[in-house]
Amino acid sequence: MSRALICGSLAFDSIMVFEDEFYNHILPDQIHKLNISFLVPSLKKELGGVAGNIAYNLHLLGGKPVPMGMVGQDFDPYREKFDGLGISLEAVKVKSDHYTPQAYITNDLSNNQITAFHPGAMNFSHDNHVGDYADISIGIVGPDGREGMIQHAREFAKNDIPFIFDPGQAMPLFDGEDLKQFIEQATWMAVNDYEFELVCDRTGWDGDEIAKHLEALFVTRGSKGSDIFANGESISIPVVTAEKIVEPTGCGDAYRAGLLYGLMNDLDLTTTGRIASLMGSLKIASPGPQNHHFTVEEFKQHFVKEFGYDYD
Repeated sequence: MSRALICGSLAFDSIMVFEDEFYNHILPDQIHKLNISFLVPSLKKELGGVAGNIAYNLHLLGGKPVPMGMVGQDFDPYREKFDGLGISLEAVKVKSDHYTPQAYITNDLSNNQITAFHPGAMNFSHDNHVGDYADISIGIVGPDGREGMIQHAREFAKNDIPFIFDPGQAMPLFDGEDLKQFIEQATWMAVNDYEFELVCDRTGWDGDEIAKHLEALFVTRGSKGSDIFANGESISIPVVTAEKIVEPTGCGDAYRAGLLYGLMNDLDLTTTGRIASLMGSLKIASPGPQNHHFTVEEFKQHFVKEFGYDYD
C-alpha cells in the first residue's frame, strides 16, 4: 500500500483548567504591568501536534501514515505509543539538545484560553527532506517551522508528489506572496473558514481564483459542515451529528486524515468529504486529540449508517 508523508509538528499538550473566569482576576487598566498566577487543580498531558494527530487518525482508517517532524530528547513516551501502533517513525528526527514542541493551555470556565507554545526542535524542520522517504504517493504540509514548510512544499512539487497545503496555526508566518506560492505548488488546500478569509485577504484572490490553482479547495465551517470547491462547482458536506460533544481539540486533524484517505484511494470528492466529516464527529466525542478508538470495520459501519452506501 502506498504511504502518506505528513509534514508538521509532533507535540506534547499540557491542558489545565482554571476553575473561575479570567476576567475576574485581570484588571483591564493594569494590563501594562500584568503579573498574575492561576491555581489550576486540573492538569492532563496529551500527545498532539498536527503530524502526530493526522497520522494517528489515518492509521485508524487503515491508511499508511509516515509522520515527518523534528522532536527532542523527551520524545520517548510518544515513540512508545506509535511503535505500539505500528506507525512508522522513520521520518521523525531527534534533536537531542532540544525539547519536543510543547503547548501549555489554560482554559477557564467560559472556555477562554491562554496558550504558550514552545517550538523546540520544530525550528529545525528544514533538516528533514521529502525525497528521503520511499513509496510516498501523497503528502500534506501542515503547521511547522516556516523554512521547513516552504522547503517541503517545494520538494513535494519537485518530486511530483501531490500534496495538501494546510497553513493552520502557521498562518501568521506567511504574507500574500508566500501563500500564492504554496497554492500554486499544492494539489489541494485545506483551511477553516477564518483561515480562508485570511488567505483571501493576504493574496488578494477570491475563492474562485484560489480554486483555479488547485484540484480542490476544502473549507471547514465548524458546526455548519464543510465545502469543497473544484472544477468551478461547490460540494456541501454536512456535519455528522456526534454521539456527544466532549472536546474539539484535534477535530481538524481528524478531518484532514479523512481527506488524505479518500484522496490517496482515488475516492470521489463527495465521499472523501463525508469520510472526513465522520472522522471529525468521532473525534469530538473523546477528550484529547488521540484518545478515540475504532476498527476499520466499525468505521465503515458508521459510514453506511450515516450515508447509506459503502465507500469501498
